[in-house]
Amino acid sequence: MEDAIAAVRLFNRFYTRRVGALNQRFLGTELSLPEARLMFEIQQADATVASDLNKLTDMDAGYTSRVLARFEARGWITRQTGEGDQRRRPIALTPAGRAVFEVIDQRQRDEVREMLRALAPAQQADLVAALGEARTLLDPTPDRSFSIRPWRTGDLGLMTARQSAFYKEVYGWGRGLELNITEATAGFLRTYKDGRDNGWIAEVAGAMAGSVLITDEGDGLCRLRLLYVEPMARGRGIGDHLVELCLSFAREVGYSAMTLWTHTVLTSARRIYAAHGFEIVEVETHDEFGEPVQGETWRRAL
Repeated sequence: MEDAIAAVRLFNRFYTRRVGALNQRFLGTELSLPEARLMFEIQQADATVASDLNKLTDMDAGYTSRVLARFEARGWITRQTGEGDQRRRPIALTPAGRAVFEVIDQRQRDEVREMLRALAPAQQADLVAALGEARTLLDPTPDRSFSIRPWRTGDLGLMTARQSAFYKEVYGWGRGLELNITEATAGFLRTYKDGRDNGWIAEVAGAMAGSVLITDEGDGLCRLRLLYVEPMARGRGIGDHLVELCLSFAREVGYSAMTLWTHTVLTSARRIYAAHGFEIVEVETHDEFGEPVQGETWRRAL
């Protein structure tokens, strides 16, 4: 914990200095960063009110009131009389206020563009994923949104690393489990059949949040493999959606049945499989991952 605290504080000091967050004249304008943030939120919202701005920014209500009064005195905002509660007066930028906002917004974009210029496209993608993962880890349930994309080069190695580390930490499954996942992903790449095999990656805020593969087992049978959802992204329905993608693909290309292998301790995954019509056809205890664990083979007709 102490190392994590030190790392977060170090990054905070680095980034506030890098973006000039403590400068009285943010990006060379006459506004501070908190004032620029208020202007941004007013621009983004549709007739917001002061109390909503306080909630969005977590700023002191008195400070927000003083800044808004200064904005109004400069002709940057208007306050209309709202319907019902007269204390809730919708706030909007005037043409003069929008002009100020556009200057700040363009300067911020230029600053970030210059910051990223030295990074190759792959490095930019890594940064987006890292920032998204950090935001989701620190605030895991802001909403239920996620996106799905087909697998691409580099995903299988990341799937192997993330799943191996997770199962080691949570269940104590070590080299045997990592070998099993490594062989599964390597086999997927080695014998990949276009149009018969497939895989999908779920992302939250640009970070890998889940994954699944489907492989051709021959004789009309396909296998659902390595279904996984990151702890930070659970509760969004990602696992359910990934299983449904596998089933839809399998039906589309003409498979007659789907099978999978899981373990009794993986209760969340088992609930998803049962909800999608899979049934247990075999149970066997093994010690491939270290200590004895109960493995299950599930199957459903398509």
